[in-house]
Order: sequence, then C-alpha cells, then structure tokens
Amino acid sequence: MSIRMVPGMSAANAAVFSIFTQRLSMNLTLKVWRQSGPDGQGAIETYDAQNIPAEASFLEMLDIVNERLVMKGEEPIHFDHDCREGICGTCSLTINGIPHGKDHGVTTCQVHMRKFSNGDTLWIEPFRANPFKVIRDLMVDRGALDRIIAAGGYVDVRTGSAIDANSILISKDDSDTAFDAAACIGCGACVAACKNASAMLFVAAKVSHLGHLPQGQPERDKRVLAMVRRMDTEGFGNCTNQYECEAACPKEISADHIARLNRDYTMAVLREQLT
Repeated sequence: MSIRMVPGMSAANAAVFSIFTQRLSMNLTLKVWRQSGPDGQGAIETYDAQNIPAEASFLEMLDIVNERLVMKGEEPIHFDHDCREGICGTCSLTINGIPHGKDHGVTTCQVHMRKFSNGDTLWIEPFRANPFKVIRDLMVDRGALDRIIAAGGYVDVRTGSAIDANSILISKDDSDTAFDAAACIGCGACVAACKNASAMLFVAAKVSHLGHLPQGQPERDKRVLAMVRRMDTEGFGNCTNQYECEAACPKEISADHIARLNRDYTMAVLREQLT
C-alpha cells in the first residue's frame, strides 16, 4: 500500500500514519491441514493469504482465501460454520494448536485478524480426538456429543403445557449455576484441548444444568448414569484434572461442574447397586 504524505504532516505523525494504514491489511502464511476424507491421508499444505483486512474475522479470512483458490481452479479449504456469532459452536478448529485460538471466551468465528501481525504464520488444523473423525480438511464429526445428549440430556415433561415459571421457586444461586452450565454450545473445544480427549466438562455442563433445576430431579440418577456410560462407550478419555478444558471453553464454563458430576455419578451408582 502506498502512503501519500499529507501537506504539513510531521515526520513523526507520518510514521504513525504509515503504521496505522499498514495494519488495515496484512499478509499471512497459512499452514492448513488438508484431508480428502475420513480414510484419506492428510497433510499440511501452505497457502499465502495476501492483503487480508485486519477487521475481517478468522472465517472471513478463510472465505477470502477460498475465493482466490476457486478463481485459480483449486479445491477450497473445507471448514464448518453456521451462525458466526459464537452461538452454534460449529466453527471448531485449532489455531496454532489451540482450540478456537489463544483468546479466552471466544469461538473461532469471533477471532479477528487484527489479533495477528503482518507476516505471521498460522497453523490451522481440525480438532484432534479419536471420537472426532475428520470428515474433510478442518471438518470433524462431533456426532458423539449428540449421542451423549440423546442418552439422557433432557427431561421427560410435557413442555407444551408448562406451568407458570414463578410457581416453582428456585434459589438465585441454583438458577445462576444452571444458566452458566446451560451456556455450553457443544463445540468440543474441551475435548480437543484435553490430552486424554475427555468429554467430562461437556457432560458435566449438561448434567449440572438440569441437576440444579426442580424439573431435572426425577431423572437425576438415570440421566447421569446414561450420559457417563455413553461417554465411555464413545471412546472419550478420563479426566485427570489438567483444567485445559476450562481454559479452552469459549463460554468459560467452570471445571467445578466436573466435581458435581463425579459426586452425582458416585451416588447414582451406589443407589443403583442397592436396588
């Protein structure tokens, strides 16, 4: 980008103006995992990302790179996305080895290119975990999390004839804790960050959410037993209290929920053995 001096501008101000305008766009080197399918042999490929607007989001940057690849007749980079507002959790990939990138409390779609510097090299890979099979490039199958929810992450009540909410008193502590746990978007960052590929934070959030509400009490034991056993069946690892899950969670869900999950599961197993 060429910079034209404004008449009367001092050398110092001109230098600042030059740095500012250079930050409007940047040139990056992308090291991207490419894989043709679940059974394909994947590899890292290098792409030049030139003149990327600093105000673009990370996914918009990938859009720009893909448009240029298509124009050249090359295969675009495949990645998951939907809402692009940090709500759906589908933008699941790692940036420089960290799920959703190094910033806390954000998803990949909320990462902006101004967080990087001109000339940076970015390593972009899919979430790595045995239960998350690579579909293509940066896309993984997170159906295992859906199957855990299907095993017990619900309540059997007639939602079409729900009574007035104010008729069931819930303490503020319980409602706040339930709401914090319900913020989980099921992106799988906790699994990808864990050295054991544990889904404990995900399962704990879903169990704790309902466990703090009156509607979740009748099926409390059934729920935790079914969800934990399904988690084990899907091949997720065990928790060893490294807290990487908490650090990587874009909704900053506390690992305290895991302690509650362990207590609920232990009590449910004991009651099951006594019946």
